Amino acid sequence: IAMQEFFSVLLPDVKKELRRGIIECSKRGLLHSTKWLAEMHHGLSDVQIDGETPTTEEDRTFSECQLEGIAPAEYSDYFLAKSYYDVREYDRAAHAVRNCESSVPRFLHFYSTYMAREKRRLDSTTDQANLNEPNQMQDLADLLATLRTEYGKSRLDGYGIYLYGVVLKALNLNQAAEQMLIHAIRLVPMLWSAYLELSPLIMEKKKLLGLQLGGHWMRHFFLAHTYLELYLNDDGLKIYEDLQASGFSKSIYLVAQMALVYHNKRDVDKAIELYQALLETDPYRLDNVDTYSNLLFVKEMKTEMAQLAHKAVSINKYRPETCCVIGNYYSIRCDHQVAISYFQRALKLNPKYLAAWTLMGHEFMELKNTNAAIQSYRKAVEVNKRDYRAWYGLGQAYEIIKMHYYSLYYFKIAHQLRPYDSRMLVALGETYEKLDKCENAVKCYWKAIDVGDIEGIAMYKLANLHEKLGDHETAVHCYIMYCEDERAATDKQSLYQGFITLANYYEKKADYERAAYYAYKCLDSDDRKTEAKALLKTIDWKRSAEWQKKTKTSTTVANAETSSEDEMEWEHPDVRVRVPFTTMMTTMTTTSTTSTSSTTEVPGTSRASTSIRPGRTIAEGLRRSQTSRTDAAPSGSGTATITATTTTATTTATETETITPEQETPGTTQAAANPPQEQQPSDDASSMEISSVSID
Repeated sequence: IAMQEFFSVLLPDVKKELRRGIIECSKRGLLHSTKWLAEMHHGLSDVQIDGETPTTEEDRTFSECQLEGIAPAEYSDYFLAKSYYDVREYDRAAHAVRNCESSVPRFLHFYSTYMAREKRRLDSTTDQANLNEPNQMQDLADLLATLRTEYGKSRLDGYGIYLYGVVLKALNLNQAAEQMLIHAIRLVPMLWSAYLELSPLIMEKKKLLGLQLGGHWMRHFFLAHTYLELYLNDDGLKIYEDLQASGFSKSIYLVAQMALVYHNKRDVDKAIELYQALLETDPYRLDNVDTYSNLLFVKEMKTEMAQLAHKAVSINKYRPETCCVIGNYYSIRCDHQVAISYFQRALKLNPKYLAAWTLMGHEFMELKNTNAAIQSYRKAVEVNKRDYRAWYGLGQAYEIIKMHYYSLYYFKIAHQLRPYDSRMLVALGETYEKLDKCENAVKCYWKAIDVGDIEGIAMYKLANLHEKLGDHETAVHCYIMYCEDERAATDKQSLYQGFITLANYYEKKADYERAAYYAYKCLDSDDRKTEAKALLKTIDWKRSAEWQKKTKTSTTVANAETSSEDEMEWEHPDVRVRVPFTTMMTTMTTTSTTSTSSTTEVPGTSRASTSIRPGRTIAEGLRRSQTSRTDAAPSGSGTATITATTTTATTTATETETITPEQETPGTTQAAANPPQEQQPSDDASSMEISSVSID
């Protein structure tokens, strides 16, 4: 139901209208319209209309339609003029029907006059001349006056009004031309050339949808075509898909337009697939073959490009499309000068051939000939002001010669034509950055990321800009997002720059794990390998220093935990400790025994374990000498009792600590085995005389 609402005309009626349009355009010499209508008619080959009996006046025989609009008395003049026109003798054709009054011969007279003057203008146009110079427009001004007079007398039919609009447009009277072309379309809806002339005058979608073209089914093809001109590719693709579903599935034109949609959407593989299918169906077709060669150029398919160039030359060597294909072939081989010569040949054949002007500008840019590139891009803009490639090329050319305000102007126009193309936004951001308008540059880069970064460089540009502004945290965040997807990054040098920046950042933050991770990635780059190796050495040195520091700290802590109480006492001499005199005497005896035992070392005894004791003996000696100086200090009976008990325990612990199993000798083993016997009060009467010793 929705499809019937979209295309409510029956296909047999569509085919009849196409056939009638072919006849009308053919007898007036409108060759491009005739060709397009014939292709559409052939796409409906499954629809049968022949053999039916005529039911209306519209269903007349072919011969009757062929002669309609021509007075019988003017047959001979018309046939003579038409034969001259077909062999491109336009002046002779116009002269042959100069006195005819019927509609078809009269249109042929005006159209032959227009074609003759246009041919002279194009033949006299050089590569450096402006296509619209005033002296070359004078001939068309005379024809315009004649057509204006005829239109005022209402002597022009729909085809004559179409020619009137074409002449107005050639003289840059676009508003009047738009009105005349719309008028012609309403009178003759099958005239495809009128739609093609009107399309470049429509600059926005709102204006397109507001056109009063009538309700004819041809408007669908016009809308889709204009959507592509406005780079509204999804809208155009939707209409073409609906038209295919409505019965035009075999139309070569629709397949070619859908391939152009995918080309504009940068779906290169799908576009190449459609063009290959198109060439299999119609192997001698040269229309749109230049676009196909552009796709092969992008994919760097040199073999297919060479085959296409040879095939195009064998079909028609002097078609502008053929010259364009050959130019692309030499360009992919980096022979830019030869490529330029072929693009110039294409422009000799058709000075309004847009693709050749733009591609020639690209070749001049490759040769660093900025001045010639600017001229080529300006000619492309004259031919079609909606060609964003030409505006973008102008911006690049002025950027090279450091005229940044000029490049900003042209990049803005390119962005207006392609608002969702990230390349235009990145170019704007770079220009703003060079003009020190960093805030605008940041906005452009973020928008390029939002719409889908085609080149994969907007995030790197944003990170680099934040780094220049000193916002290192934001810059690192952007670098991380940029380096996450390595495959999406088209510029490998920028990727390695991001890696080395992150490595340096984390090295300063002492995050050596991440720093080493990013530094190792830079080893694949010849430019960054040396810097990455130096950074890895620094990271390794810092890691070693940090490990040694941690090891030293842990050793100090372990030694502190295993220190004896006596060593801790001498580390803090300010502590006042009460030590019994008897304990000192016992310790002295034990120490001397240990010293004697150490001279007869048992095999397997560690030297490290015995080397500690002499130091301690010196300490005990110091304590003893100090005790002898303070021996006269008074002592209390209560203290003596407590200290005597403490003396026994201390002496036992000291002997146990001093003599280890490795240090035992036969003479000391028994003493260590019976320590309580040495502590009997009866063995040493002087042990009961306890003195309290104060040690500072």
